[in-house]
Amino acid sequence: MNLSAENIFSIQNIEQFSELALATFKHQALNCAVYAEYIHHLHINIDEVKTVNQIPFLPISFFKTHDVLSNQNPVEITFSSSGTTGMSQSSHQVTDVKLYEQSYLQAFNQFYGNTEDYCFLALLPSYQQRSGSSLIYMVNDLIAKSKNAQSGYFLYNHQELFQTLTDLKSKNQKTVLIGVTYALLDFIEQYKTDFPELIVMETGGMKGKRKEMVREELHEQLTAGFGIKSIHSEYGMTELLSQAYSLGDGIFNCPNWMQVLIRDTNDPLSLMPRGRTGGLNVIDLANVNSCSFIATQDLGKIHPDGSFEVLGRFDNADIRGCNLLVQ
Repeated sequence: MNLSAENIFSIQNIEQFSELALATFKHQALNCAVYAEYIHHLHINIDEVKTVNQIPFLPISFFKTHDVLSNQNPVEITFSSSGTTGMSQSSHQVTDVKLYEQSYLQAFNQFYGNTEDYCFLALLPSYQQRSGSSLIYMVNDLIAKSKNAQSGYFLYNHQELFQTLTDLKSKNQKTVLIGVTYALLDFIEQYKTDFPELIVMETGGMKGKRKEMVREELHEQLTAGFGIKSIHSEYGMTELLSQAYSLGDGIFNCPNWMQVLIRDTNDPLSLMPRGRTGGLNVIDLANVNSCSFIATQDLGKIHPDGSFEVLGRFDNADIRGCNLLVQ
């Protein structure tokens, strides 16, 4: 099956997803050296993988130690994790950045509508300050594609952000304020707004600047500070080219070319039924030139309708099988 962008981003149902996922697995099992060796150590015969649930997932930690690529094309851009936790950084080499751009633009359109209709405000470092961040790359592009001249970065200018929000509210302008958690909290400690139509999207992360908070407490403070009913969230990471979105209550939904499964934390090659808590496995078919099957370090559960929650994280030591290639 042709693994083209046209096929990836035109998926409409689970049958199409499954067909393309299996084709992607066969391609990456043969062409991604890291993934191929991992599968070899697991003693898995790729010809015997007939369903999505049989596909092995590559532990995400390999992006810290290996180049995870499934083609020989030149690398156009390398995304890297922030590394603020004192751990080594993950590195995601991207050979076709247009796939990433189409992924985030089409996903935003799926959940929110046309990007050109929005003003995008960012409580984030600018691209010049954090050039290796896939999140900043996306936000930078959304700001550039916005038809609104007031779109921009406000991490170090809260007064201007408050004035901008007040002006946008008076114009009934569709607005997204996206920011790291600590920066959103810093802002509402200085300024209180009442902008019910504002979409506030927190990307997570206290970055050591504040104590961690449970989601319910955090969202209660943010909704009160901005005068809104719910807090939106984005679930993405350096190693992926797609994002899931939560429109409130920490419940995430994937775009059509992305899917989340739950693995048993005691037996990482086994999957758990919906409703049970375990490790999050992500299928990202936009990541066709790297590895589309990633075992993350996040804990969560899937609801009956396919939406999911992120409930926490666990240490590298809990992901059994990570050391197969190191050895």
